[in-house]
Amino acid sequence: MLPPLTSPITTTTQPQPKMSDSTPYPLPQGLHLIPQELLDTRPDASIDHTIQNPPPVTSSKNIWFFWDTGYASMHNYTKRNIRSWHRRLSKQNWTIRVLDRVPGSPSNVSNFLPVTDPTVFPRAFTEGTISGRYAVQHASDLVRFPLLLRYGGVYADVGLLQIGDLDRLWRSTVGDPGSPFEVLSYNMNNDCLANYFLASLPENPLFERCHRLLLALWGEGGGKTGTEGMSDSELLKGVPLMGGSFTIEEEGKVIPAEEVQKLLSDYIIQGQAITMVMGLVDEEDGWDGPKYVAERVYGIDYMEGSQLINVFTGWDGRKAFELMSLALPKDGEVESAEQKQAREIVEGCLQRSFGFKLAHGLIIRVFKCTLGSLWRENEGSDDVPGTYAHWLRYATNYWNQDELPAALEFPVREPLKRGRLLGGK
Repeated sequence: MLPPLTSPITTTTQPQPKMSDSTPYPLPQGLHLIPQELLDTRPDASIDHTIQNPPPVTSSKNIWFFWDTGYASMHNYTKRNIRSWHRRLSKQNWTIRVLDRVPGSPSNVSNFLPVTDPTVFPRAFTEGTISGRYAVQHASDLVRFPLLLRYGGVYADVGLLQIGDLDRLWRSTVGDPGSPFEVLSYNMNNDCLANYFLASLPENPLFERCHRLLLALWGEGGGKTGTEGMSDSELLKGVPLMGGSFTIEEEGKVIPAEEVQKLLSDYIIQGQAITMVMGLVDEEDGWDGPKYVAERVYGIDYMEGSQLINVFTGWDGRKAFELMSLALPKDGEVESAEQKQAREIVEGCLQRSFGFKLAHGLIIRVFKCTLGSLWRENEGSDDVPGTYAHWLRYATNYWNQDELPAALEFPVREPLKRGRLLGGK
């Protein structure tokens, strides 16, 4: 869902972080250096080789990503994202896997899932006929639930920077047999989960129903090749459209807010399916979505937890890019107003966010550019030593937060629907 242009954030005055002999950047309060023995500090090329040659799945501690044309073809700034996940988590028995659809690739989806099974994938995925402006994104959506249902672990978008201590949070929630929590994600306004970060053990009942619903949506009308119009399906009756009062201006024409809501809801149709299952009470199936979510889902506030740079900059991608590209003041230099704002952004993310989602999809049509799109266009701009972007990059490789993020409590809401998941009352 597209957030409001502004969002109230409670700020606290923190002491100026101090430089350490063991790090080239100031270490903000609430963070610590990850012990060297818990890091994979090999060269990038060695990390890349490991990622491109994944071992067999032997546990649920998998970090799943998807890039249709393979890891080698990814943009460099997203490769840096993935390497950071590997460096910080591989020595805690996590395997980072970037699946693809490249013939002969050891990471091909078909090596992990039965791509011709209609109970796993719709025909359009199997036949490679997904069409439309966002076909690759839709293919990515379709691998998430099957991977989690079969193997468990974490599914994340390649544009997600991990900041907080994922292993510790996993061991405290989903990975702890004594914990009530079975799903880990970001809480989006209490009625949806952020599909760019989903975690569970295999055969999770929430994701199993979400998957069945998503397959049914793709299968309507004899089988669809795109998501256009899916939000109108009777299977989603009662689910509100995503978005707000946003318009899109393209080629001298303005697409009104009502149409943008439809575009967004079709684009993130997986989110619409999640919302329905979260709000469904199906007594015949023994499913009470609102109760399950309130008791079993650990949901981090998505705005504070994964969108904080956008909040600080009012969703101005150009401003975020320019601030993050600034160099930190050198010894003896006075911090400028812009440097102060950039420092507050980095400190804020490192102290208060569990991750940060670099956005690239339909949101570009609304805001014209994002930090992620500009990092893509300006090769290497996210990795210039001495800049605020590099400070953030460095932290995602070598530091961790002292505390775990709090979960937002899901209220037990009135059901969106009472009846069968795939139709009828």
